[in-house]
Amino acid sequence: MIRGKAVVFGDNVDTDVIIPARYLTSTDPKELGKHCMEGLDPHFPQRITPGATILVAGKNFGCGSSREHAPLALKGCGVSAVVAASFARIFFRNAINIGLPILESEEAARGIREGDMVSIDLARGEIRNETTGEIFWARPFPPFLQEIIAAGGLMNLVEKRVKG
Repeated sequence: MIRGKAVVFGDNVDTDVIIPARYLTSTDPKELGKHCMEGLDPHFPQRITPGATILVAGKNFGCGSSREHAPLALKGCGVSAVVAASFARIFFRNAINIGLPILESEEAARGIREGDMVSIDLARGEIRNETTGEIFWARPFPPFLQEIIAAGGLMNLVEKRVKG
């Protein structure tokens, strides 16, 4: 179960907004996280409670370039999960590969407001707005994707399996 306060953005949040190109010299998630979303909200990293913030957005979240830095920046600044009406496909896969839980639900994206307390059950695809009592649904992750997310990303899962 993931639980956190909602921080809300609109449609078409692209990877250049999530992490501006001038910071792509680093692959350190914590360093990237310091600059996450600074084009839209320069104080975004300070608004995050690590492990207790859920980013909610509209359509086409993560559009733009295919850089893995974007989900790394979100994870590095402490975002627990992203709920959006829709995701750019490459962002979706990059997020899974680094272990950042993301869920697609147009209803949740419309029904969750800034500051609402949200809980997510990844196995069931349930997104609960604890502030209003509303329940929204996303397609639950299949077991192999749940395993990647639980391991903290694809490389962590591979390393775990290799070490036995």
